[in-house]
Amino acid sequence: MNVDFPVLEPPVLDEVPDVRLVALDMDGSLLDDDKRVHPTFWPLLDELLARGVMVCPASGRQYATLRAQIGRDDLVYVAENGAYVVHGGVEVASDTLATATAHDVVEVVRSEAAAGLDVGTVLCGKRSAYVERSDERFLAQCEPYYALLEVVDDLRAVDDDVLKVAVYDFGPAERGAGPALSELRRESRVVVSGQHWVDVMSRTVDKGAALRSVQESLGVTREQTMAFGDYFNDLGMLDAAAWSFAMDNAHPEVRAHARFVAPSNNANGVVRTIASALGIALG
Repeated sequence: MNVDFPVLEPPVLDEVPDVRLVALDMDGSLLDDDKRVHPTFWPLLDELLARGVMVCPASGRQYATLRAQIGRDDLVYVAENGAYVVHGGVEVASDTLATATAHDVVEVVRSEAAAGLDVGTVLCGKRSAYVERSDERFLAQCEPYYALLEVVDDLRAVDDDVLKVAVYDFGPAERGAGPALSELRRESRVVVSGQHWVDVMSRTVDKGAALRSVQESLGVTREQTMAFGDYFNDLGMLDAAAWSFAMDNAHPEVRAHARFVAPSNNANGVVRTIASALGIALG
C-alpha cells in the first residue's frame, strides 16, 4: 500500500525578521539529492540582494566549485567548512591545517584502506584539491565537490596551503572513517560532515567562526542572520544565527539544535522558508 506523507510547510514566524545575512549550507540543504539548485532560487537571490541582504553559501565544498555553481562574485563564500572565506573573488580569510597533521591523515587512511576499509583521501589546497586514489568509483564521489581536482602519486608531496583533508568512506562514516580518525582530534578538528564524509581541519575552523567573521566585516548582528543546515558541520553556523533552521531531512541532533525546522532539501525548503519569512512572492 502506498502512503503519502505530508510535506512539511515552512514555519510560521511571529515576526518578519530584519535579516541582513543569509547563510546557506549546500548539500542536503539548498541542493536536492540530485545536487540541483531549484529554479526559484535565482529570482529569490536577486530579490535578496536588491533588498540589501547578503547571501553566503557556506559549505564543505571547494571555493571553485561554489563559485562555478552559483556563478557570481557579489556574494560571500564560506568554503571548506569555514577554512576559506572569499568575497568579490578575493580571499578574505583562511585557516590552514598543519602539513604534518595533513600527512598524518593520509597515513591513517592508507593504513585503514590496507586493512580493508573502502576509503579515499582528498587533500584540499588553496590552488586545487588532490587525490592519489584514482579509480573511477572514487573519483565519481569527489568530482561534484571539487571543480579543481588533480590526481597525484603521493599526497605527502603536494606543495600547497592545506585548508582541509576530506575522507570519503563508502560505508557509514560515523562507524568507519570517523572513529579511525578520532585520535587526530588532539591536534585538529575532525567532523563527520555527511553520511560518507569526514573532514579534518585546523582546530579553529568552523562554519560558525567563519560566519561570525563575515558578520563582523559586514556590520551584521546575530539577530540579523538566518542560517540553514542539515549535518554536524553546520552546528556552529546555526549557533551564529538567531534565525536558525534545520532541514526536515537533517540529522536528528541538528534538528534538535536549530530553532526552527524547514521543509526538506527535496521540497525546496530553503527557498520556500526564506520567501515565507521575508514576505517574498515566488513566481
